[in-house]
Amino acid sequence: MQITSKQRAYLRSLAMDMEPVYQIGKESLTPEIVRGLDEALAARELIKVSVQKNCEDDIRTLCDMAAGRTRAVPVQVIGRKFVLYRPAKKPKIELPR
Repeated sequence: MQITSKQRAYLRSLAMDMEPVYQIGKESLTPEIVRGLDEALAARELIKVSVQKNCEDDIRTLCDMAAGRTRAVPVQVIGRKFVLYRPAKKPKIELPR
């Protein structure tokens, strides 16, 4: 799925006030975390994930891996956090055209 820059900006504005749903630690992206991210995306569509300092992986790489494994779209990587979006079957978030 592709999103436009206008849609990405809209999703970033929605994610600005969100608290991280998950934290990725030193064990990186385990299957349990991927399963949890998948469930969170199914329930919320838009999630923020925090990467702890003891995780030595590159944050942008983690974001891309998580997006690929959950069939989501990476929205933003900022600092040690990233945002993922995946529309539900009945979307709650209406993206601008």
